[in-house]
Amino acid sequence: MLNFFKSRLNYFLGALFGIILLGTSLANAQSNYPNRPIKFIAPFPPGGTSDILGRLMAQKLGEALGQPVIIDNRPGASGNIGHEIAAKSAPDGYTLLLSNNGTAVNNPHLFKQLNYDWYRDFSPISLVAFGCQALVVHPSVPAKNVAELTALFKSKPGQLNYGSGGRGTPSHIAGEMYKTTVNLDILHIPYKGTGVAVADLVAGQTQMIFAEMALAVSFIKANKLRALAVTSPQRSTTFPDLPTMVELGYPNFVSGNWWAIVAPKGVPSSIIDRINQELGKIMVSTEIRDSFEKLGVNPLHSEPGKVFELSRQESPVIGEIIRKAGIEKE
Repeated sequence: MLNFFKSRLNYFLGALFGIILLGTSLANAQSNYPNRPIKFIAPFPPGGTSDILGRLMAQKLGEALGQPVIIDNRPGASGNIGHEIAAKSAPDGYTLLLSNNGTAVNNPHLFKQLNYDWYRDFSPISLVAFGCQALVVHPSVPAKNVAELTALFKSKPGQLNYGSGGRGTPSHIAGEMYKTTVNLDILHIPYKGTGVAVADLVAGQTQMIFAEMALAVSFIKANKLRALAVTSPQRSTTFPDLPTMVELGYPNFVSGNWWAIVAPKGVPSSIIDRINQELGKIMVSTEIRDSFEKLGVNPLHSEPGKVFELSRQESPVIGEIIRKAGIEKE
């Protein structure tokens, strides 16, 4: 019997020692973070706003953390592919994801099955950017304002179209808001990313898009696209002469994109806090503010919990818009 208790005591002490070693190892890993490159997943194609913003922040995060932060473009399925990859990555702080409201808020209303759960599988770090959309048309479209555009579409039911960055993206949702608000018969042309959709609009393949400001700015200034309005509550500082949709008589027509950095669920809070603190410095830097302003995007910084708080606020609103537009889950 004595030998039994001795063996149990030895087992307990060995297990306790192992736990202590494991705890020490995890603590050391966190205190040494980061000691190798960090992967930063952008779930949309190169050239889009997510990619542009991601590269700007990756450079600054890398400088702040002392390790390279490498962009990994994983486009497809309206952002779902990149989110699934991130959700299944190790929760060690070496995989980050640049998410946005199009995927986090819209997609649960658009897909019957997602291989990740926004609230269950991710740890939020911070909101990082917000940008309104610009209603832009190809210069060949004979409309100088939204009223003329609406009249043109109504005069040719089913003959004209608008592009979007894909099913359920903010550009699609805004297009459907416009379509249902004024009762238009207009064809939706989805693309694999808003950057591709804007390029095709410039080429004259489509007539209109609610483009992310970051993608439209250079084309508007070069007169390759004509801007008719913006979707923000107030006028854009980038194009202060452009009216808002609210000003034009659409009181509930406010739309835009926000971006947030998240990590796989389970990343130690010390790492989350470290990245959040660095982002707090980065997002108020003159370089980031100037770069974002040129893109028509506002830099943001928030407590981690604000990311999920904003998602929960927007979800029922977006769900109702999708329901009214008759968009069914696929």
